[in-house]
Order: sequence, then structure tokens, then C-alpha cells
Amino acid sequence: MQQFGLGFGQEIETLALGAHQSDEQSNDAVQFQPNFIEDDDAIAVFKALSQQIEWRQESLWIAGKERQVPRLVAWYGDTEAEYRYSGKLHTPIPWIRPLAMLKERIEAEVGSDFNSVLCNLYRDGKDSMGWHADDEKELGKDPVIASLSLGQERSFHLKHKTVPKLKHKMTLTSGSLLVMKGTTQQNWLHQVPKETHITQPRINLTFRKIMT
Repeated sequence: MQQFGLGFGQEIETLALGAHQSDEQSNDAVQFQPNFIEDDDAIAVFKALSQQIEWRQESLWIAGKERQVPRLVAWYGDTEAEYRYSGKLHTPIPWIRPLAMLKERIEAEVGSDFNSVLCNLYRDGKDSMGWHADDEKELGKDPVIASLSLGQERSFHLKHKTVPKLKHKMTLTSGSLLVMKGTTQQNWLHQVPKETHITQPRINLTFRKIMT
């Protein structure tokens, strides 16, 4: 099995989302670490995961028609970490070493425990993720979502659920770590839009804890 060492950066940025009068009890929190994994190590991790993850093409039924999800996916985790999203129940594939190593390092950095990870492979800019919130009941009330990006940089958008004029745009670079916690999933939607000029792939890993 391929081995790799990891170099980690420490610079952390806090994104000021902006409050709304309807969010008096909110505790929205988004943090961004642009160089969580150093460049050379990010390339090695991307290569390892590209080869070792069991990527799958999923489909959804929309308006009576079956449509392919615009990206490849895989769900890894502890045995009990079943997760229903997009209308499908996902049974976890057992951890592989590269994912387990990343999980342990991110847990230490974030201060939260994770028992699963959703892996997304965006093959090029035609692949995308639409507006959504990670607010499924399996994730609990105020989930911590740690999102690691590898490969091609992609745009990432946030918008408030009830006040759409509250928006944010940022670029997720290779090796960056984005952490959403507190009431962020209650109050905000996020997406990775299509960018048809992009020709290179991106891997995104979102570590999370399924309540069992």
C-alpha cells in the first residue's frame, strides 16, 4: 500500500458570514485553512485517493426521469455510519489507510470526532454540487463538517436560507481545509457550481459524524 508523509500548515481564517435579525440564537461559524496540506503532499494524497477510493456513478430520479449525479462519489466510515442523502441509503465502505490517516489528523486539528467521510470526485468543471445544506437528521443539530480539497481549485458559494442577498464566494484550493460548524447548516446553503472552462479533476472529502 502506498505510504506518504504529510506536512501541515497552521494559518486559519475565520469567515464573517454576517448575521440577520432572524438569527438571534445563531452561532454560524466557518473557518478556512488554505494550506492545511502542503503542495507536494497534496499531490501525493490526490494520486493515492484517485487510485484507491471505490468511485461510483450514482443516479437520481427527478420528475420521473433517472439522471446521473454530476460527479463520482463514495461513502466510507465506521460500520454503523449509514447515511441517507439524495433519497438513497448509503452503507459505508470500510476505511482505507489514506482516509483514516487524514481523519485522524483533521480530528486533532478541528477538535471533533468523525466516523465517516463523503468522497466526491469532480472530473472537470462540468461536474458540480447544487445548493444544499448538510442538515440531515443523522448529523444531529449542529454538525461539524470538515471539508478537504485536493487537485483543481473550485469556487464555493454560501447563501443564507431566508435572506438570499447574504452571500459569500470563495476559492477552495488544493490542500485547503474548510470547517463549517455551529448553526451554519441551519441557516446557510452551499454549492460548488459548474465552471465549464475547467478541465482538471478535484477530490473533495467531507468528514462528518453520523449519530448512531
